[in-house]
Amino acid sequence: MKIYNSLTRQKEEFISLKPGHVSMYHCGPTVYWTQHIGNMRAVVAADIINRSLSYLEYDVTLVRNYTDVGHLTGDNIGDADSGEDRMEKAAKRDKATPEEIAKKYISIYENDREALHTLKPQFCPAATEHIPEIISMVQTLLEKGFAYSTDLAIYFDVSKKEDYTKLSLQDLSKQLSHAGSGDVCDTEKRNQYDFALWFFKAGTHLNALQTWESPFNSPLVKNGEGFPGWHIECSAMAQKYLGDTLDIHMGGVEHISIHHTNEIAQSESATGKPFSNYWVHNEHLLVSNGKMSKSEGTSYTVSDIIEKGFSALDVRYFFLQAHYRSKQNFTWEALEASHNSLEKIFKQISLFKETTNIGKVNNSFKKSFVEYISDDFNISGALAIFHTMMKSELSDADKLATAYDFDYVLGLGFKNYFASEFTIPAEIQNILESRKGARDKKDWSTSDSLRDELKVRGFSVQDIDGEQKITQI
Repeated sequence: MKIYNSLTRQKEEFISLKPGHVSMYHCGPTVYWTQHIGNMRAVVAADIINRSLSYLEYDVTLVRNYTDVGHLTGDNIGDADSGEDRMEKAAKRDKATPEEIAKKYISIYENDREALHTLKPQFCPAATEHIPEIISMVQTLLEKGFAYSTDLAIYFDVSKKEDYTKLSLQDLSKQLSHAGSGDVCDTEKRNQYDFALWFFKAGTHLNALQTWESPFNSPLVKNGEGFPGWHIECSAMAQKYLGDTLDIHMGGVEHISIHHTNEIAQSESATGKPFSNYWVHNEHLLVSNGKMSKSEGTSYTVSDIIEKGFSALDVRYFFLQAHYRSKQNFTWEALEASHNSLEKIFKQISLFKETTNIGKVNNSFKKSFVEYISDDFNISGALAIFHTMMKSELSDADKLATAYDFDYVLGLGFKNYFASEFTIPAEIQNILESRKGARDKKDWSTSDSLRDELKVRGFSVQDIDGEQKITQI
């Protein structure tokens, strides 16, 4: 089993800390807005890694967080300590509380995650639920001399971490000249690269909506009131659920230069141990060979995909065709091609299920499949083996058994996809008929509402070849 380690920039033999077990942390969403399909590609990539490791008989503990405080807008310009808190900005936009915003967008995210057939992590911690752990880590860094306090914030002192740029390999002298001196211009900050662990309810953040008391001192606030910086949240939650050292830490390539660099610095300074043995980063999803853009209307969501008549599984199948470390280009034509290919697969498997019993998993194809997923989770190569197997001269029974086996990694739901596998209750059938009527009238709002009602009742519906295919969830 080999994994490309971003820390060493090479493929390495994977050796877990505890034989047969894997601890994995995946940086999750900031829940201020609906996640676009580029964000969801990262979720599917993590799911493929999780499924692959489980398929290879590792016991995986996956943690993915929700950031619901402390992520400032300045990270768009390379300065994560400046700008407005994204949750507060969303609260003003939607005329709601930050707590209501988090609840709303976590719900949307989870619905999209389920629709993409990604397995739920064992732990999904929210930053606001782990303030004590965050405060404890900040206290440790202060006590060890890695952090210092000003009137406005508590900062990590980058100069105290000799290998601070070991992940990014950045030349700090070439970073943006304004780094660390944006909206929160703190004259007491020792170094422009130092980053905030805790913001006091003062200065730019005087009217912060989400704050907590702390043991930290500032002459401008009572009881150390304030809120955590973005980076410290992940370090504290990863430590709580997975220990001082992780097997795998995953996130997007955009996290390398700042977020993950800072996570490493504060975690290793607090514990004196390596933070993660393997760093895994997924590449970006492009749209028509350009960057996703809300202003240009290309920041598509799963709901946008469904409104166009596709399914979330079409998107998952599209993602399966590229390696997680490769950029992938989304176009509607490419999604149409994925839809057509997936439809053919389901039709073939449906025919197998109607005409044959399940046979035996073919060991030769399985060996090739395992070789690909063991080579840095090469899912596109594994998918090619699946297609070769389906076109081979194996019996239909053995093809069906092998497809079921491979599908634990592919996550397309071959076993449970078709309604013939179970009896549909009368009330569910009535909802399906109402939904079909709404779709025939192109009443997408009602169709979506009925789909959500089905989900509440424990059923997932997808539209394939003009028919509604229902799965129990």
